[in-house]
Amino acid sequence: MQLSPQQLHRFQTDGFLLLRNFAPASLCDAIREAAEEEMALQKAPIESEEEYLGAPQGATVTLRRLRQVYQRHPLFQQWMHYDPMRPILHEILGEKPILTLAHHNSIMTKMPGKSTETCWHQDIRYWRFDSTNLISVWLALGEERMENGVLEFVPGSHKLSLKPEQFDQKVCFMKTPEENRKILSRKVHFDLNPGDVVLFHALTLHHAYENQTDKPKISFVYTVRGESVRPVAGSRSAKGEEVAF
Repeated sequence: MQLSPQQLHRFQTDGFLLLRNFAPASLCDAIREAAEEEMALQKAPIESEEEYLGAPQGATVTLRRLRQVYQRHPLFQQWMHYDPMRPILHEILGEKPILTLAHHNSIMTKMPGKSTETCWHQDIRYWRFDSTNLISVWLALGEERMENGVLEFVPGSHKLSLKPEQFDQKVCFMKTPEENRKILSRKVHFDLNPGDVVLFHALTLHHAYENQTDKPKISFVYTVRGESVRPVAGSRSAKGEEVAF
C-alpha cells in the first residue's frame, strides 16, 4: 500500500495521519484477546498509573501500559511486521524504517474509573536520538472517544521551535502560559474504531484524556526510526533491541 500525494502532504503538514480501517478486524480481535491475557498477568515490565503520577507504590496497582510487548506474544510481533505498513513508513520517513524497541513497544491502557489524563508532550523529549525522523504507529483495538481517553494532537506542532521553559519538570507541555494556550487551542482529535491507525511524528504535541467509562480502553503503539537516525550512546534509547524490516 502507498499513500496518496494528499495523504503524504497531510502528514508532512499536520505531523499526524489517520488511516481508517487499516488493520483487519480478525487481527485486531486476536491482538486484543492476547493483550487482555497479558494485562491480567501484569508481568513486568509494566507502567502503572501510580508510577506515572509519581505516587508511592501501594498494594493496588492500576495498569497504565504493558512495556516491551514485542517478545510477549507472536501476535504482537505479527502486527509490528504487518507488510502493508512497511511501504507507508518508508514513504513518510524517506528511508528504510527500523523498529526501535526501547520506546513505546507497548499495549496502552486507560482503565475505567482509575486512569489519569496523559499530559501534553512530544515523544522526542523523552528519547535521545541524533535526529527527529521517528514515527509512532497507534492502533485502536476498541472504540476511542473523548469519554474514554481519545488522543488529541496539535496540527503542525512538529514544526514549532518550542523552548524548554514551555515544559515543566516532568517534560509536560504546560497548559497555562499564554503562548502555550494559543498553541493548544488548535488541538484536534478523531473518534477511533478498532482497526484505525494513527501515525504521528516524534515532535507532534499530543495527549490523552482519562477514561470516564466502565470499560478499559486498549491500544497498541510502536515506534520506528529512519535508518540514518542513531540513538545517543549511553542513553536509554541505545539500550533497547532494534529490528530491521
